[in-house]
Amino acid sequence: MKLKLIKILTAYIFFLVVWGGIAQNKPGYIQDIKGKHAVKPGEIWLSHEHILVDFIGADKIISSSWNKDDVSKQLLPFLLELQDFNVKYFVDATPKYLGRDVHLLQELADKTGMRIITNTGLYGAQNNKFIPDIARRNTAEELAQQWLEEFEEGIDGTTVKPGFIKISVDNTDSLSPMHEKLVTAAALCHLKSGLTIASHTGKALALWPQLEILSEQGVSPKAFIWVHAQAEEEETNLQKAAKTGCWISLDGLAWEMDKHIEKLLYAKRNGFLDQILISHDAGWYDPQKKSQNIQPYTTIFKTLLPLLRSKGFTEDEINLLISVNPSKAYAIHKRSIGAKRENP
Repeated sequence: MKLKLIKILTAYIFFLVVWGGIAQNKPGYIQDIKGKHAVKPGEIWLSHEHILVDFIGADKIISSSWNKDDVSKQLLPFLLELQDFNVKYFVDATPKYLGRDVHLLQELADKTGMRIITNTGLYGAQNNKFIPDIARRNTAEELAQQWLEEFEEGIDGTTVKPGFIKISVDNTDSLSPMHEKLVTAAALCHLKSGLTIASHTGKALALWPQLEILSEQGVSPKAFIWVHAQAEEEETNLQKAAKTGCWISLDGLAWEMDKHIEKLLYAKRNGFLDQILISHDAGWYDPQKKSQNIQPYTTIFKTLLPLLRSKGFTEDEINLLISVNPSKAYAIHKRSIGAKRENP
């Protein structure tokens, strides 16, 4: 009887060990505004775009500044155009207090059939213009908890939950206290939620202090997207960033082409194409303008990809850029590097 019990316990322990290992190695899941589902690396993404952006500032922004029907009417043709290119995922990178409107996104997802992904977090660039006063008084822990509540309970009383954390910092080698707080809050939220952190950064100057904060909190750079990396002039910094494991987003293709091609060729030559994301940073409806000048979301498919093919990019390499990489970058799972370091 004792021998039988030992065998049962041994089998049970083995099951826990094996199952635990499998669970930890799961690839995560994607969460769009309609819910979560398994990662599907064969589908096409646009990993950094905008439907609506209002630059009026956190102390003045109100959703009644825009008419949802008008926004939908103007943006819908641009989104429907993506059906010709089989785009399945559309990452809307507009954060709270800059025009994030999940009701609008729900309507457009219904009309297009695309999986639209929204975010939680706060945008600190432009000297904290888009940070409300209450968030300035909150601690990093309090901000992280607020973002976690959106992840667990939904945004603005809806069932819509964020698929990533969007933050931003001003481009300096020493982050301001507010921006340090934003990065710390994003790290804390990631450790609880597994949400990827996408940070509006620009040149590499502000990248290194962000990665240092993540390290101090025990978050792997693999959970971090360096947004607007096309602004970096020193290509060696791209390779240095790639060695840390972070994602490198070249996402200004609505505005320029040459910088993106140069950096894509550099990444291909130096073996880190599998860490590159591409997108347009296009759109968008601006409620502060009387007439709109919406940039299309199709330059990648109409112009960039033919150019890359002419320069020797294989279909597998193109598939990395528009499908495999973003599906990995935005997969929700915790990416830690061990216990949090104690500050001296």
